[in-house]
Amino acid sequence: MTQTFLILACLSCVAWLYLVFLHGGFWRAACRIGTDPVDALTNWPDVVVVIPARNEADVIGRTVNSLLMQDYPHPVPVLLVNDNSNDGTVTAARQAATAIKQQDRLCIHDGAALPAGWTGKVWAMHQGVSRAQDLFPRARYILFSDADILHEPSNLRRLVVRAETEGRDLVSIMVLLAAKGVWERLLIPPFVFFFQMLYPFAWVNDDSRKSVAAAAGGCMLVRRAALERAGGMSAIRDALIDDCRLARLIADTGGSLWLGLSDGTRSSRPYGGLRGVWRMVARSAYTQLNYSPWVLGGCVIGMLLVFVVPPVALAGSTWFGFALGLPGLAGYGLMCMAYLPTLRFYNRPAVAALLLPVAAMLYTAMTVSSAIRYWEGRGGGWKGRVYPR
Repeated sequence: MTQTFLILACLSCVAWLYLVFLHGGFWRAACRIGTDPVDALTNWPDVVVVIPARNEADVIGRTVNSLLMQDYPHPVPVLLVNDNSNDGTVTAARQAATAIKQQDRLCIHDGAALPAGWTGKVWAMHQGVSRAQDLFPRARYILFSDADILHEPSNLRRLVVRAETEGRDLVSIMVLLAAKGVWERLLIPPFVFFFQMLYPFAWVNDDSRKSVAAAAGGCMLVRRAALERAGGMSAIRDALIDDCRLARLIADTGGSLWLGLSDGTRSSRPYGGLRGVWRMVARSAYTQLNYSPWVLGGCVIGMLLVFVVPPVALAGSTWFGFALGLPGLAGYGLMCMAYLPTLRFYNRPAVAALLLPVAAMLYTAMTVSSAIRYWEGRGGGWKGRVYPR
């Protein structure tokens, strides 16, 4: 028993040595949009903003305001696709635009009913792309924004500079997520940490590594020509994880990706404690695993080995000796060290790194819950819609 656990502790330590030194430096949280210059261009291309929105009355006003107040060199139209909302989403958006006397730049498109074979958000995005082509055919880029994203004033300029100067076809940012309550403080920084671990940003941004493709769907600037070359939104019509599917599609058709963090552009959506975070993750986590029970089993074993074994081995050294505690201490130390940059990004104290194994086990439980939802036929339920198996 002791020998078996010693082997597991050593394997966990080796895993952390690989993650820290050979896995794209994901833990450094170094790819950030906020360091880009905002005046690097002389000819600024036309851009149109598309917001897919379904029952977003509580957040849409501030998002529309932040987009209409961008300091882009020339006015940018905002196209809101109203996905059959029944809560006053359109009214809230119009009031926000009127309050700053920018109502002429806000366009409302009432979305059609969801057809079979499409997920709701992708269908709304598809309608937005089509309508934007009719209204703003000269726009070189489409900025897809979720309805809860508060864009700092220079965000669009930074995104366009990145795309234009580096020849990127999809530039997206992981915005600063809301983390105000106890559960959010525990779970949101690990969510960002795990996302960086799954898709090391430096590898996503390296055009030679086409096998790694990802995007953050809350804020995505897409070159229209690249989107058309990839087949448009209809090519991912059934996607529950639309951002990463779109990134994969654009990369596979020769496009260049860039993904980074932003501490200025942020989400205004509260998660509502543990239940809210759980619901967010469980709706699509099993999709990320390609609905495979074997991959799910491997994921659970991997999470236990990487995140739980080190602290347990360290604690167990009290009873089983120093030999077990040494790899446990090394693995736990590397884990905490790797987590520190993400904690600093969220202004959390360093001591919070000790709780990463707790968050990891909660996310593992959410993933198992996602699989159970799928097996029960409840699929990726969201915004009043349930997508079957």
